[in-house]
Formats: sequence, C-alpha cells, structure tokens
Amino acid sequence: MSWFKNDKPPEEKLPKIEDADRRVRTEGLWQKCGGCRQIIWKKDLETNWNVCPKCGAHARIDAAARLRLLLDGGRYVGFDAGLSSSDPLEFVDSKPYHARLAAMQQTTSLRDALIAAEGRIDGRTVQACSMENKFIGGSMGSVVGEMITRSIERAVERRTPLVIVSASGGARMQEGAVSLMQMAKISAALMRLDEARLPYISVLTDPTTGGVTASFAMLGDLNIAEPGALIGFAGPRVIEQTIRQKLPEGFQRAEFLLKHGMLDAVVPRLELKPYISRALRFFMD
Repeated sequence: MSWFKNDKPPEEKLPKIEDADRRVRTEGLWQKCGGCRQIIWKKDLETNWNVCPKCGAHARIDAAARLRLLLDGGRYVGFDAGLSSSDPLEFVDSKPYHARLAAMQQTTSLRDALIAAEGRIDGRTVQACSMENKFIGGSMGSVVGEMITRSIERAVERRTPLVIVSASGGARMQEGAVSLMQMAKISAALMRLDEARLPYISVLTDPTTGGVTASFAMLGDLNIAEPGALIGFAGPRVIEQTIRQKLPEGFQRAEFLLKHGMLDAVVPRLELKPYISRALRFFMD
C-alpha cells in the first residue's frame, strides 16, 4: 500500500523545466584574482581598470583601454591603422603566418599588435603607442616597428613628447630577421628624438620581454613599470634551465628590477596618468 497519494490531476502538474534553464546565469560574471585568489565581481574589476580592489594585483588590459586610461577623456586620433604585414618570408609553423594574421585581425579588430595615437595628457599633446598583447603575444614585427618609428617622427615634427606602453613577448619569429631589424630602426629614431630634446617616457607592463625589452622599452628618458609586471629578455624558465640554478624570489618582476637599478619607478595603474603628467611638466616646462 502506498504511503502517499497524489490527488492532483496530470494536467495540473507543473511544466517540466529543462536542466539548462535551472542553472543560474552567472557564467562570466565573476573572475578569480591572480594575486589574492579571491573571487571578484567582474564589473567591479572593470570599473577599477582591472586592478583587484582587495589586494591591488594588476591584471592585463588591452591597448585601447590603456589609451583611454592615459589620455584626456579617453579621446585620441589614431594613425597608420591600415598597415598590415605582407608575410615577407611566407612563414608556416602550425599554420601559415598569413592565416594567423587574419585570425588575430578578426579577433582583436586591429591590423597588428599596436595602436599609434595622438592625444592629450592633462592638456599637453603627446604621441602615444600602446601594444596589444592579445595579437600574437604583442610581438614586434615590421608593422609594429614602422608604426612606432612614424610616431617618433611625428613627435619630432610636431614637437611633442612620446609615450610608449609596452606589452610584448618580443620580436615576431614569423618575420625572422625583418623583425629583429626593427630594434635598430626604432633605436635610431629615438636617437633623433633625443637630439631634438624631446622626452620619451617608456611604460613597461606585464609582460615586456625579448627584443622589445632589449630595444625601445628600456631606452626611455624615464622607464616606469606597473606593479608585478614581468620584465626581462629571456624568460625565467629558460634562464633556470640554462644556468641550472634557482632564481631569486620575484626575479624579473618590476619591483626586483627597480631594486637593482633597471627602472626609475614602479607606479600603480591608477596613478600612471598623474605621474606621467608631472614628469612631462618637469621635462618640457
């Protein structure tokens, strides 16, 4: 004999709810902080420019967001946005280089790994370059080198300071020696900027490595970095495997480089704009 009896007719039963509809739609609304490992409401993180409100850890932001952060009103005029690599070596690894470029261009809506712009910082006109790490690791190829060089030439022509924000894995292997040539090309252009007695401020963010570190990222009149940024030439794992020694705690992080004289300052992201503005007043006024 049944202990329970359902007197409700079948037609009055509640409609069946699919499992997918039972789930609370929270996917993508939370993000784990890479520093304190706390779960952060993603909207709070974005409002704070991807700086953890609990521990201050700096997550990465894209090139366009960087310019919006630094330039007055987030407004700027872009240059050379139509430049694209011609795949000079017809390079193929796991996929053809031209296919990789096309995929990155569709994903990021950029033609290459840099935005070159002119804007204002506290009313002062500057030439600004911001690297996009999501575009083949922010690697420097012929287009990035050309865009930075043209920005330097505009700075000389228009008598404006230059600010470059680096976020890169280094020279782009798919362009071989052509990418390595950009190191000398940009360095020579920066010498002309120096001869014109115009300041160049280099901002190093996570990560800044390889040929970018070995050239323009470390050639600023003022070299500043964000907290915790990975900065170096070869990666720490490669160095450990080469010298067969354990590296010091915090090796190649911004604070380590500041302590050992490789940087002028480590500045939190939300303080970057006023810091750069004060530096430009010192250089230009």
